[in-house]
Amino acid sequence: MRVLLVEDDEMIGQSLKQALGSAGWSVDWVKDGLLAQSALADGDYACMLLDLGLPRRDGMEVLRQARAEGDRTPVVVLTARDSVDARVTGLDFGADDYLVKPYELQELLARMRAVIRRRDGSAHSLIGSSALQLDLTTREVQVDGERSQLSAREFALLHALLERPGAILSRSQLENRIYGWGEEVTSNAVDVLIHVMRRKLGSEAIRNVRGLGWRIAAAPSSAGPRAQPATAAGHTP
Repeated sequence: MRVLLVEDDEMIGQSLKQALGSAGWSVDWVKDGLLAQSALADGDYACMLLDLGLPRRDGMEVLRQARAEGDRTPVVVLTARDSVDARVTGLDFGADDYLVKPYELQELLARMRAVIRRRDGSAHSLIGSSALQLDLTTREVQVDGERSQLSAREFALLHALLERPGAILSRSQLENRIYGWGEEVTSNAVDVLIHVMRRKLGSEAIRNVRGLGWRIAAAPSSAGPRAQPATAAGHTP
């Protein structure tokens, strides 16, 4: 999944980008408030990590304007401003969580998962249906009771589809959720990823709507047999 990191300190930003990347996130990093607003308007992020003391536009103003414009991206404020007034202001302006520097990476990751779950309308780490469930904590998928581990990109793809079951997501929408800035994306990358996911989930789990994109059924059926690896030439996800 993609996260927008807004941090002007070079050392903190670089180390956090590397740590989040190692944890399976695609990270877009900007270093001032105006670039943060531009990235937020153009991107589709699972979460924004927002420093407050930013050049050109303060983080509080970035947050206030984003919420005023109806942006619902989960926001975790990461800042050295530790006063009660600053915390109250940040939360009242629309932050989903507020973490004071320094912090432990594991706690940050847990808070990111928590704010994403709340946005998805779930108090626990599982989303999906009884037949197909995605665990946001372990990054495992459970299909008809059988669990398997997902890669970072497989997880990002399935999470994007399960957020809006039944809705059609275009190729560009899926690419925006899976890949970060600067990552090379081949023309058939999404097709290949969906083909792999169908082998794990079943051939009917992710459906193509010709010319528009892909969707996942609102309640995938558990009655049919699991899909076998495709052998026919020219298979198109």
